[in-house]
Amino acid sequence: MRTFDFAPLYRSSVGFDQIANLMDRVLTSDTSTQSYPPYNIEKLGDDAYRISIAVAGFSDGDLSVEMREKALIVSARKAEDDSEGKTYLHRGIATRAFERRFHLADHVQVTGAAHADGMLHIELERQVPEALKPRQIQIASDVKAVEKDVVDAKAVN
Repeated sequence: MRTFDFAPLYRSSVGFDQIANLMDRVLTSDTSTQSYPPYNIEKLGDDAYRISIAVAGFSDGDLSVEMREKALIVSARKAEDDSEGKTYLHRGIATRAFERRFHLADHVQVTGAAHADGMLHIELERQVPEALKPRQIQIASDVKAVEKDVVDAKAVN
Protein backbone atom coordinates (compact mmCIF):
# COMPACT_ATOMS: atom_id res chain seq x y z
CA MET A 1 0.00 0.00 0.00
CA ARG A 2 1.21 3.47 -0.82
CA THR A 3 1.64 6.14 1.76
CA PHE A 4 1.40 9.81 0.94
CA ASP A 5 3.15 12.61 2.75
CA PHE A 6 0.87 15.61 3.18
CA ALA A 7 3.55 17.76 4.79
CA PRO A 8 3.99 19.93 1.64
CA LEU A 9 0.26 20.63 1.67
CA TYR A 10 0.42 21.76 5.30
CA ARG A 11 3.45 23.98 4.56
CA SER A 12 2.02 25.77 1.54
CA SER A 13 -1.66 26.19 2.33
CA VAL A 14 -3.85 27.70 4.95
CA GLY A 15 -7.29 26.42 5.83
CA PHE A 16 -7.11 23.09 4.01
CA ASP A 17 -6.31 21.06 7.12
CA GLN A 18 -9.67 19.28 7.05
CA ILE A 19 -9.15 18.02 3.51
CA ALA A 20 -5.66 16.76 4.27
CA ASN A 21 -6.85 15.13 7.50
CA LEU A 22 -9.73 13.45 5.68
CA MET A 23 -7.42 12.07 2.99
CA ASP A 24 -4.95 10.92 5.62
CA ARG A 25 -7.72 9.21 7.61
CA VAL A 26 -9.09 7.44 4.53
CA LEU A 27 -5.69 6.25 3.39
CA THR A 28 -4.62 4.97 6.81
CA SER A 29 -7.89 3.34 7.91
CA ASP A 30 -7.83 -0.41 8.34
CA THR A 31 -10.52 -1.79 6.00
CA SER A 32 -10.85 -5.08 7.90
CA THR A 33 -12.31 -3.34 10.96
CA GLN A 34 -14.50 -1.09 8.83
CA SER A 35 -16.52 -3.85 7.14
CA TYR A 36 -19.01 -4.44 9.97
CA PRO A 37 -21.83 -3.63 9.81
CA PRO A 38 -22.54 -3.35 6.08
CA TYR A 39 -24.15 -0.09 4.93
CA ASN A 40 -25.39 1.81 1.89
CA ILE A 41 -25.30 5.53 1.16
CA GLU A 42 -28.01 6.72 -1.23
CA LYS A 43 -28.48 10.08 -2.90
CA LEU A 44 -32.22 10.78 -2.88
CA GLY A 45 -32.12 14.24 -4.43
CA ASP A 46 -29.89 17.24 -4.97
CA ASP A 47 -29.61 17.86 -1.24
CA ALA A 48 -31.02 14.66 0.32
CA TYR A 49 -29.19 11.49 1.35
CA ARG A 50 -29.94 8.27 3.24
CA ILE A 51 -27.52 6.00 5.08
CA SER A 52 -28.90 2.47 5.56
CA ILE A 53 -27.07 0.20 7.99
CA ALA A 54 -27.79 -3.52 8.44
CA VAL A 55 -28.35 -3.96 12.18
CA ALA A 56 -29.95 -7.42 12.41
CA GLY A 57 -30.32 -8.59 15.99
CA PHE A 58 -30.28 -5.12 17.57
CA SER A 59 -33.32 -3.44 19.10
CA ASP A 60 -34.03 0.30 19.15
CA GLY A 61 -32.64 0.50 22.68
CA ASP A 62 -29.33 -1.05 21.60
CA LEU A 63 -28.72 1.57 18.88
CA SER A 64 -27.42 5.12 19.22
CA VAL A 65 -27.23 7.84 16.55
CA GLU A 66 -25.33 10.99 17.51
CA MET A 67 -24.07 14.14 15.76
CA ARG A 68 -20.79 15.50 17.10
CA GLU A 69 -18.51 18.08 15.43
CA LYS A 70 -19.41 17.42 11.76
CA ALA A 71 -19.47 13.66 12.37
CA LEU A 72 -22.37 11.24 12.49
CA ILE A 73 -21.62 8.47 14.98
CA VAL A 74 -23.73 5.31 14.88
CA SER A 75 -23.07 2.77 17.60
CA ALA A 76 -24.68 -0.36 18.99
CA ARG A 77 -24.19 -2.30 22.19
CA LYS A 78 -26.11 -5.39 23.20
CA ALA A 79 -27.57 -4.94 26.67
CA GLU A 80 -26.56 -8.44 27.72
CA ASP A 81 -25.73 -11.66 25.95
CA ASP A 82 -28.89 -13.71 25.63
CA SER A 83 -26.99 -16.79 24.47
CA GLU A 84 -26.45 -18.15 27.99
CA GLY A 85 -27.85 -21.66 28.20
CA LYS A 86 -28.07 -21.96 24.41
CA THR A 87 -25.97 -24.24 22.26
CA TYR A 88 -25.39 -22.99 18.72
CA LEU A 89 -24.44 -25.36 15.92
CA HIS A 90 -23.72 -22.32 13.73
CA ARG A 91 -23.78 -18.66 14.72
CA GLY A 92 -23.66 -16.47 11.63
CA ILE A 93 -25.62 -13.45 12.82
CA ALA A 94 -23.11 -11.06 14.27
CA THR A 95 -24.45 -8.93 17.09
CA ARG A 96 -21.14 -7.60 18.29
CA ALA A 97 -20.86 -4.01 19.39
CA PHE A 98 -19.79 -1.49 16.78
CA GLU A 99 -19.19 2.18 16.21
CA ARG A 100 -19.35 3.60 12.70
CA ARG A 101 -18.40 7.21 11.94
CA PHE A 102 -19.46 9.23 8.92
CA HIS A 103 -17.81 12.61 8.41
CA LEU A 104 -20.35 15.08 7.08
CA ALA A 105 -19.81 18.07 4.81
CA ASP A 106 -20.66 21.57 5.92
CA HIS A 107 -24.39 22.23 6.38
CA VAL A 108 -25.39 18.54 6.22
CA GLN A 109 -27.87 17.79 9.00
CA VAL A 110 -29.60 14.63 10.19
CA THR A 111 -33.33 15.03 9.63
CA GLY A 112 -34.49 11.67 10.98
CA ALA A 113 -33.73 8.03 11.75
CA ALA A 114 -35.89 4.92 11.60
CA HIS A 115 -35.26 1.27 12.53
CA ALA A 116 -37.33 -1.34 10.67
CA ASP A 117 -36.81 -4.88 9.39
CA GLY A 118 -33.22 -5.09 10.63
CA MET A 119 -32.19 -1.87 8.88
CA LEU A 120 -31.37 1.49 10.43
CA HIS A 121 -32.17 4.32 7.99
CA ILE A 122 -30.72 7.76 8.69
CA GLU A 123 -32.00 10.67 6.61
CA LEU A 124 -29.63 13.55 5.85
CA GLU A 125 -30.18 16.88 4.16
CA ARG A 126 -27.86 19.65 3.07
CA GLN A 127 -29.37 22.86 4.48
CA VAL A 128 -27.40 25.78 3.11
CA PRO A 129 -28.15 29.03 4.97
CA GLU A 130 -29.81 31.79 2.92
CA ALA A 131 -26.75 34.00 3.33
CA LEU A 132 -24.59 31.43 1.51
CA LYS A 133 -27.03 30.62 -1.32
CA PRO A 134 -26.45 32.25 -4.69
CA ARG A 135 -28.77 35.16 -5.31
CA GLN A 136 -29.63 37.22 -8.35
CA ILE A 137 -28.69 40.90 -8.17
CA GLN A 138 -31.03 43.34 -9.91
CA ILE A 139 -29.28 45.64 -12.34
CA ALA A 140 -30.70 49.13 -12.16
CA SER A 141 -30.52 51.15 -15.33
CA ASP A 142 -29.20 54.67 -15.06
CA VAL A 143 -32.36 56.50 -16.06
CA LYS A 144 -30.63 59.89 -16.55
CA ALA A 145 -27.98 58.41 -18.87
CA VAL A 146 -30.66 56.64 -20.92
CA GLU A 147 -32.73 59.84 -21.19
CA LYS A 148 -29.63 61.83 -22.26
CA ASP A 149 -28.86 59.32 -25.02
CA VAL A 150 -32.46 59.57 -26.28
CA VAL A 151 -32.32 63.41 -26.27
CA ASP A 152 -28.95 63.38 -28.08
CA ALA A 153 -30.30 60.93 -30.67
CA LYS A 154 -33.32 63.20 -31.33
CA ALA A 155 -31.05 66.28 -31.69
CA VAL A 156 -28.93 64.54 -34.34
CA ASN A 157 -31.98 63.58 -36.40
